[in-house]
Formats: sequence, C-alpha cells, structure tokens
Amino acid sequence: MDLRIKGLSSVDPKALPLPNGTEVTASVDRMLGDRRVPQGASGRVVRVDPERDAFDVHIVGVGVVRYARAELVPRKIGQVRYAQRREGAWRALRPCVVIETTVGSRAWGVAHEGSDTDTRGVFALPLSWTLGLVSAPEDLVSDDGSDTFWSVAKCIKQALRADPNTLEALFVKSARATDEVGQWILDERDAFVSAEIYGSFGRYATSQLDKLSQNLRLVRHRADVLGWLRASPTLTLDHVADKLAQVSPRANATAADAQLAAKQYIKQLYRSMYDQQLLDRNEFSALVEFAASNASIDLELPRELRPKNAYNLLRLIVTATRWLETGAPEFEVSGAFRERLLEIKRGEVALEEILREAEARTEPLAEAWRNTKLPKRADVARADRLLRRVSDELARRWVHKADGPWGADAPPAPIAEWDEE
Repeated sequence: MDLRIKGLSSVDPKALPLPNGTEVTASVDRMLGDRRVPQGASGRVVRVDPERDAFDVHIVGVGVVRYARAELVPRKIGQVRYAQRREGAWRALRPCVVIETTVGSRAWGVAHEGSDTDTRGVFALPLSWTLGLVSAPEDLVSDDGSDTFWSVAKCIKQALRADPNTLEALFVKSARATDEVGQWILDERDAFVSAEIYGSFGRYATSQLDKLSQNLRLVRHRADVLGWLRASPTLTLDHVADKLAQVSPRANATAADAQLAAKQYIKQLYRSMYDQQLLDRNEFSALVEFAASNASIDLELPRELRPKNAYNLLRLIVTATRWLETGAPEFEVSGAFRERLLEIKRGEVALEEILREAEARTEPLAEAWRNTKLPKRADVARADRLLRRVSDELARRWVHKADGPWGADAPPAPIAEWDEE
C-alpha cells in the first residue's frame, strides 16, 4: 500500500530540493548571451551544484541556463511530493549504506580532470522500515544524481538479471564494503555471473546503437523538412511527404508505403516539437510557421546522439565480449581501445563510423557467447540464501538493539498518514 504524504499546504516550493530530472519553471528573466529567456520558461534540471546554489536547467530550443534555487519552482505537485520523499529518504537512510563504489569514467579509465565522480552502491533497510503500511524506498539518490544506492533486495534482483549498472557496481576495483553485510554481498557476487550478460550488455548495446542510427536519420530529415518549408511555405503535408520519401534510405515495399512512412514521420516531428514547447500547437501549420520564423535557428542535437552515449555502448559490447571469453570481469579499458574511446568521447569520430565499428564487433560477441564457459543462468538459490542471511542479520540487530543504524541508532520509520488536501 502506498500512502501519500500528508498535505502540502505548508510546503514552500522554493525550499524543496530539486534533484536531476525535475521539471521546473523559472520565476525570473535570464540573459543567455544576447537572448532573453523569459520568466515562466520551463525546463528540466540537468546539473546541481549545491555549493554555489546553482541549478543548470535544460530549456528546449534555448539550451542550458543557470539559476539559483530561489528562482525555480517545480512544475507539478507530484514532483513536489517526489522531491520531499526522495530528500527525506536520503537524509534518513544514507548511514545505512553497506557498499560504495566509484563507477563511470573514473572506473573505466577514461576520466579527465573535469570528469564527474559517480557513486553507486547498496543500502540495507532497518527492519522497522519494512513492517508498516508505508512502502520502503528501494533507491537512494542524491540531489545532483551523482550518487545512487539500491536496497539489498533490489540490488540482488537486478544482479540476477545481469543488469550492467548493478554488476559494474559490484565488480569494479573500487567496490568496498562499509559493513559486514556488504562484504557478504561482495563475497557472493560471482553467483550473479552468467552468459546472460550477452543480452544485458551486448545485445542491449547493439540495439541501442541501431536506435542511434535511426535517430540520426530522423534528425537529418528534420533539417530537410524545415529547409523545404522555409524555402516554400506553401507546401502541403502530402508534398513534403513526397519529397521526404524520395530521399529517405528506409526500405519500403511500395512507393505508397514510402509516402505513408514519410507522412507519419512528419506528424511525429511536429508532435515532438510541440511537446518540447517549440510549437504553440500540435499541427502541420505550426511547423510551417516555425520554419518561416526561425531561419537561423540551430536546433540542439538530441542528447541520445551525443558522443558520450555512443562510446559507452561500444564499451559495453567489448566488456561483454571479454567477460564471455575469459570468464573474468574487466571494466577498466586500456591500450588502443582506451584511446579509441577517448577519441569518441571528445567528438572526434563521426557517429556513422562508430556504428560501423559496433556492427563489426557483433559477430565476435556472438561467438564469445556460443563458446563461453560461464553458466547459462545466475545461481538463484545461492542469491536467495544470501538475501535471507542478510534479512536475518538485520532482524537480529533490530531486536537486540545493536549499535548502529540497524539497531539502537536506526532512523525513525515513516508514519502512515492520509493526505488531507
């Protein structure tokens, strides 16, 4: 049962934490170069710098704009609740972390001086948090999104599915236990290793790279469509679809199919631009008006097409291939492959070239999977015994009021209250 937190009438929306991903509205005007970003502009928090009271907000069609906390409010009441819950869980349960790991570029060996430090790990819930009506959190996330911890149960379930992020947090060299419960998990982590990393690491990465290829074509089509409409504002939807069908590399059975696919893409385009608040209505005519009035606008490249995403997917394929071949995990890259990843990360390699390179690595990946000596599935019975052992220990500490955050010093469990608003 999920009970909503008590009424929010006394909550100051300008005092709540705004974690990464929160949709916000600016309460002041801001200048970005020569461009004025008006009060009321909406966007999404992409970076938090609490020491400087600085929040970077991505506003579609504008870019990243920096605000102070007092200049932003959450857009939706549900996000106010989410922020309250998330911040309360972080403060209460951060002392209950049992495994901490530095992940990302610093663990992979491709960090530079300005690279972020990302932490993943595991926390153990005090017994009292699991007994009431209020559902216990399964994740702890810092305001800036750089630190994420999973509950023991969630970590084990994700690891059994060969989730890449979870296995990385358990197997990279920096993984360390802060309590004996965490050490038990690290001691049993090989129970989670199986040939299923072929799908969760390798095939997932190749499928995402295929999507990147498709999205790249769509972005180029966006430029084509806007250019045609800018040059000839009287073109109809059917006329633009005919032109697009002639230049699209997508295979279709008939000319009619190609024209229909092109028309669907154009509708998808103006619907997406409307959702991003670039258009004032979800109509083809609004797309025509946008093309005519924004002759010099350079639309930002979608986040999924940035080099960081492509290089990480390529890294996943190589990591999976080597693990399947050798039976041993190795997340840190070196030599020529490390240099290649750094080139990609710096944006020195065209996305098409990265896609071709990834395609060339799919057969070695499949070959490694066919010949691997890793077990077909993770050892679920062993994982179950581990979870029961941890649960028994946490119950023992609670009952005997042992020293520490799972016994005598356990944070108070949340109280179930109806939301009266």
